[in-house]
Amino acid sequence: MPAVPEYVGNLEADRGVGPVQIAGVDLYVNNPIMALGSPDWIRDDLALEGTPAASSDTHVLVRVQAQVVLIKVRLFMDHGQGVAADPSFTTVFDGSLYLADRRFVIGDVLGESRFVKYIGGPQRWRLRVAVDDPEGYARAADVVLRAEE
Repeated sequence: MPAVPEYVGNLEADRGVGPVQIAGVDLYVNNPIMALGSPDWIRDDLALEGTPAASSDTHVLVRVQAQVVLIKVRLFMDHGQGVAADPSFTTVFDGSLYLADRRFVIGDVLGESRFVKYIGGPQRWRLRVAVDDPEGYARAADVVLRAEE
C-alpha cells in the first residue's frame, strides 16, 4: 500500500486563508427559478417580480436559464477572511438566512431537482449569491455561506 504524504501545513492557520469550496452541483431545472436555503416549504408569496433574486428569512430565489443547460452552482464556506467568488459574476443577493436544521438546499423551485448539504454550525448564516448573468438568465452561480455570530 502506498504511503500517504504527511500534511505539513498548519490546519488552523490554513482555515483563515479564505473561502473553501464545500460542494459543487450541476442542476437541471424545468422552471426558471432556482431555490437556495432551508429544506422547508417555500412561502407562496415569495416572487421575483422582474428582479434576478428575491428572499425570505429561509430562502433565496434566483432567476436562471431553464431547460437549456445545466446550472453550475459552487458552494463555499467563508471563515471570515473574505469572499472570492468568480470576479466576473454579479452579486444578486447578500443577506441573512435562517437554517433551522443546519441543512442547505440547492434546487429548482418545484423541488424536482435538489441537492442537500449538511453544513452544521449555527442556525443563522450570512449568504452571498453571485451569478454570471444578473439579467435573469444565469447559467452559473457562486454561493458563499458565512456563520453569523
